[in-house]
Amino acid sequence: MKIVCDDKIPYIRPALQTLADNLVLKPGKEISADDVRDADILLVRTRTRCDERLLEGSRVGLVVTATIGYDHLDTRWLESHGVEWANCPGCNASSVGQYVRNSLLQLKRQRGLRIGEATMGIVGVGHVGTAVLEAVPSLGLQRILLNDPPREVAGELPPEGYVWSSLRRIVEEADIITFHTPLTLNSECSTFHLADSAFFQQLALSRRRAGKEGVVLINAARGGVVDEEALLRAMDDGSVAHAVIDTWEGEPDLNRQLLRRAFVATPHIAGYSADGKANATRMTLQRVCRYLHRPMDFDIQPPALPDDFRPSVDPEELALQLYDPLQDSSRLKESPSDFERLRGAYPLRREFA
Repeated sequence: MKIVCDDKIPYIRPALQTLADNLVLKPGKEISADDVRDADILLVRTRTRCDERLLEGSRVGLVVTATIGYDHLDTRWLESHGVEWANCPGCNASSVGQYVRNSLLQLKRQRGLRIGEATMGIVGVGHVGTAVLEAVPSLGLQRILLNDPPREVAGELPPEGYVWSSLRRIVEEADIITFHTPLTLNSECSTFHLADSAFFQQLALSRRRAGKEGVVLINAARGGVVDEEALLRAMDDGSVAHAVIDTWEGEPDLNRQLLRRAFVATPHIAGYSADGKANATRMTLQRVCRYLHRPMDFDIQPPALPDDFRPSVDPEELALQLYDPLQDSSRLKESPSDFERLRGAYPLRREFA
């Protein structure tokens, strides 16, 4: 049994050593066709493109990505060649919720964002969007609007107490717009450049008509969901007052102008809490064990907080003690060429004290 695994999937090595006769751990970008030719199982993250070029002629029977998103998997090719595949839906959703909530807390503290008067629009209400919805009520938002055309078209009901809103309504009424969609291209509900020039033009018109300041725009989905050049123009005309950017169109090569101007700019780590990572590793191992017809008897837990951690009794202060996104932002702004290193050597971050 040979398993090839991205060496940045945390807490997984001891379990794989008991499952594999031959275990190969490599950086995701360096996994090659030669590595997988005689492999049975391939475990990846977003940096490994799993397609014909990588897998043609290999004996790989299972590909698992330890991530929510799976646009780096050519699922059509995998299925047509009898290769099973799986992702880890919802594994780090609450971590992204923490990222969004705490970014808004810092906007309130540093830039005077009046959260209690604000309407938030959540675009994409799957596992992550739902976790964001559950994370932000403590902020005291005035209203929350939800947009998810695929779920609405499928006849799915929104979370209790909400109705589905059009993207146009969110553009016209929301003061905070946060994106949590997958990146899809050739479909009726394509999300590539969902926030494009037309989106921002309508946003500018709506803000002027209402006499309101610019919005807060958050992209913790995929880089291609937001047209970054159009976003910069919207920041120039004031229709976007603050940007929080975790995912980038050309990552790891960043739009340096947007990097400088974003209030929070981070290296695709919104979901990188230790809790979220442990969830992803646990789900990955569950899928591997199911494939191998053996029990899942591995206890995957994140590391504890340092012994000297002293939790504040103030809820907002405690939230930022556990995770302050401005620290990640400062590191990336100081050294943008270290995008991948900052992801790979990410410090301990917990969601709970």
